[in-house]
Amino acid sequence: MLRRTLISAAGTALLLPSLGRAQDKYPSKVITWICPYAAGGGADNRSRQMAKLMQAILGQTVIVDNKAGGGGNIGTDAIARAKPDGYTIGMGNFAPLAVNHALFKKLSFDPINDLVPILLIERGPLILMVRSESPFRTVKDVAAAAKAAPGKLSYGSGGIGGTHHLSGALFEHVAGIDLIHVPYKSGGAAATDLMGGQVDMMFEQMYAAMPSIKSGRLRPLAITSKTRSPLFPDLPTMGEAGFAGVEVLNWQGLIGPKGLPAETVRVLNAAGNKALQDPGLRETMLAQGNEIGGGTPEAFAALIKSEAPRWGKVVKDARIEPE
Repeated sequence: MLRRTLISAAGTALLLPSLGRAQDKYPSKVITWICPYAAGGGADNRSRQMAKLMQAILGQTVIVDNKAGGGGNIGTDAIARAKPDGYTIGMGNFAPLAVNHALFKKLSFDPINDLVPILLIERGPLILMVRSESPFRTVKDVAAAAKAAPGKLSYGSGGIGGTHHLSGALFEHVAGIDLIHVPYKSGGAAATDLMGGQVDMMFEQMYAAMPSIKSGRLRPLAITSKTRSPLFPDLPTMGEAGFAGVEVLNWQGLIGPKGLPAETVRVLNAAGNKALQDPGLRETMLAQGNEIGGGTPEAFAALIKSEAPRWGKVVKDARIEPE
């Protein structure tokens, strides 16, 4: 009996290291995906789509936690301050990663040094639009009218420092014109006022602009991507319209806190890349006019580092300040 007990105890002892390794294998519990914007928006929708797909791939629950506010700063700061164990990750967006360092005097996180890029999810262009009754039929029409009456024409945006606003500010700089910026609480509110005639134009995200364009309520003048979109093959780029410097792509991707283990980054990157191969997700993203991301963490990091100084200069040149 004693010999049998000793053998049993020895066998249990031999199993303990392997059990510990199994428990330590990532992921072994629920993952929280922080979205730095409110529920129902583009960032939230994509976060939930990716979280659902990655949950199936990783074999662990992935829940989305919306921490909106501060132009994306509140949620991004929460990601930066999280324990670097891979169980709190989130959506890294254009504004908090490449714009807000120049826009806000004090930022509670360093976009380059306090966060780890994991995977670029997507990039998407904007479309310069006017209402269907507008006399403007080309971008040059807009520029000519703005030069004839400086400070008279207006453009709407979803708030200070976002891609709507920065696209307009960049257009002003490149065209050498003076426009009135009218910020709203959301891009949808700005588009509604554009249709109502309260503002003259707007750079809108392509996925949000398409329904109003297809219904004939808004007229597209140009797209901010380098090449034309297959969804609107007759729509010129801003470069083709004569304003080559106005190239803007809104982007977002998966990020984590500084100190995230390399193996954890590898696991999340592989799962994210696999999720981006899902036919349903790809169909949705392409139908919205977005470029599907993917690739390595290093490629996403390089994008962030290249975008930060560019948009910092736009903010400085346009003297943009937060609300």
